[in-house]
Amino acid sequence: MSIQWFPGHMNAARKKAAEAMEKVDLVIEVVDARLPEASCNPMIAELRAFRQRPCLKILNKTDMADPAVTAAWIAYYNAQKGVTAVALSCKKPADVARVPKLALQVAPHRGTALKPLRMMIMGIPNVGKSTLMNALLKKRVAAVGDEPAVTKTQQRLYLGNNMVLTDTPGMLWPKIAHPSDGLMLAASHAVGSNALIEEEVATFLADQLLQRYGHLLAARYGFDLAGMDGVAVVEGVAAKRGFRIKGGEYDFEKAAHVFLQDYRSGALGRITLETPTSRAELLASYQSTDNPEALDDEGDEEEEEEYDWRNAPDHRSGRD
Repeated sequence: MSIQWFPGHMNAARKKAAEAMEKVDLVIEVVDARLPEASCNPMIAELRAFRQRPCLKILNKTDMADPAVTAAWIAYYNAQKGVTAVALSCKKPADVARVPKLALQVAPHRGTALKPLRMMIMGIPNVGKSTLMNALLKKRVAAVGDEPAVTKTQQRLYLGNNMVLTDTPGMLWPKIAHPSDGLMLAASHAVGSNALIEEEVATFLADQLLQRYGHLLAARYGFDLAGMDGVAVVEGVAAKRGFRIKGGEYDFEKAAHVFLQDYRSGALGRITLETPTSRAELLASYQSTDNPEALDDEGDEEEEEEYDWRNAPDHRSGRD
């Protein structure tokens, strides 16, 4: 199953973000700590590189992620040029209070009354950008919801006298290259429900959890995992919860929905779906011509209107 979701407003948001980047000193990129690299929009990295803007990468929802794996990801990102990574929960005021100080450390040449620090908050849908924005300003200025793509317009707000925040809509990218990335994003509710089949996403998620977090599945649902695959796990959820349809068969659809909700809410425990090592292995597999999915993706690009920020006006003197 290949999941793609790129509503029209995201293309408009991408263009506006490219234009606004010229007058930004720092990008605050929010990702999901449970799938840090899969939830990174590659267009953000390209845009930052072109404008030479540093990044404060926030691994949000860290209270729902595997702490050992989160530590590995923080080390991975901090080894990258121009990136400062931190793990926190945007729902915890003490965590959010660290962000302004960290931002000033990343861009020490700004942050005065004459030269306020200009920051842009970016990320894919439903990773917590609006929650972070509201927490920083200590008031509700951005809509927050459990559905992806709640924010659809860009807004500019002031954080004290010395900082300016630009909030951007959640943006995915036109083609998700790796099917497993699309499934991880779907499992974590970063794509619209119209772009996925919950039963297939739940089966994928169950297969992933069987590999590293079987003990959490057993603790949550109380069944023996011996010999199980992803389909059997979802059927087991149906059996344990008594989900049946007319005729007595398991209600696989309802069980899949409940299983995904358990993961998304953190009820299953602290889970991370990818590690730096597993990511490297994934990329290596797609560089091999022996990967049929990689071959199928070649020449399968959809034509679309592209905004080439490399040809956009570059008034770098405005950076100060």
